[in-house]
Amino acid sequence: MTERIETVVIGGGQAGLSVGYHLQQRGRPFVILDGNPRVGDSWRNRWDSLRLFTPARANGLDGMRFPAKGDAFIAKDQMADYLEAYARRFNLPVRNGVRVRRLSQQGDGFAIEAGDTTYEASNVVVAMSSYQESWRPAFAANLHPGILQLDAASYKNPSQLQKGPVLVVGVGNSGADIALDVARSHKTILAGTESGVIPGDIEGFFGRQIMFRLVRFFGHHILSLKTPIGRKMRPKMMHRTVPLIRVKPAQLVDAGVERVERMAGVKDGLPLTQDGQTLDVANVIWCTGFRPGFIWIDIPVLGDGQEPMHHAGIVGNVPGLYFVGLQFLYAMTSATVTGVGRDARRVVKHLVATRSDGARQRRSQTWLEMLTAVGAPYAHSLAAEPDGQGLD
Repeated sequence: MTERIETVVIGGGQAGLSVGYHLQQRGRPFVILDGNPRVGDSWRNRWDSLRLFTPARANGLDGMRFPAKGDAFIAKDQMADYLEAYARRFNLPVRNGVRVRRLSQQGDGFAIEAGDTTYEASNVVVAMSSYQESWRPAFAANLHPGILQLDAASYKNPSQLQKGPVLVVGVGNSGADIALDVARSHKTILAGTESGVIPGDIEGFFGRQIMFRLVRFFGHHILSLKTPIGRKMRPKMMHRTVPLIRVKPAQLVDAGVERVERMAGVKDGLPLTQDGQTLDVANVIWCTGFRPGFIWIDIPVLGDGQEPMHHAGIVGNVPGLYFVGLQFLYAMTSATVTGVGRDARRVVKHLVATRSDGARQRRSQTWLEMLTAVGAPYAHSLAAEPDGQGLD
């Protein structure tokens, strides 16, 4: 089947819903396509103990505050349910269970292939994060087949694990959170070194009331494409590991988590550290990061590392194509619930203005063609009567 719609939004998380809200506010027709069965599943499917790093007052999207005490740190399922309620409140046209397999250009617009339907659109907004596909080193395939391997996207809780020690690889926030969770029931080894640590307790008074506001202001307004320091720092921050925010190294030690060097490879089917230590474990959880998953975009807009090439979400050489939700799309906060609304608003404003300019140009062209057609006989007479007497 073929369906024609002015704008197709790909992705039904906080980025896609934010774009949908602003398109709806401007009265533009659109549809949101999302591969998950339910709105909010991008949060609902993460590990059970996950809680957000931002207080509830910062987790609402435009038009609807988050229904919790402002300084509470909510669980991931609460965020998922909020997104579902948001889509329901504004009656956003989300089509769940629809996974896009190809996006290509078609004439002056786009073709989006999803399921048994091809959507033809004048505009496409890819509303997805930069973290689509879990990454693990190639040597992971050489581990003994008896070792259970999971990653941060597939781990839910310790009940998934086999009896025996657990190796968590990677000391970002996901690795630290999961290691602390696993240590309650299994001997846990954490491989790697953290890139830094945010000082203090983010859930204490100073963290909730002062530190968060300072960090948000700095990340939202200072580290952005609008400022020289933001433009200078962006390339460095695009692939830098975020410092530990909630879990501190001392907490890991107190929980009995053993720390080892980074992973270097595999020896006799077992994980091998950089300092030559072989780890006899029954489980490995890879918290080694994610990669962009935009290979389905059949348009030459992907640069190094398959990252989309754009300026603040606008693809200049492909009119009508936009991105929202990417890491540092416009500011350090762009990939967060806190910052996604501003980016969605800016992108929709550009989309609507560009479409309006195009419509005005088409109307002007139509009137010009009509006037030319009406004036053609007179032009012919003038050509036959060079002195202009044919107008008498």
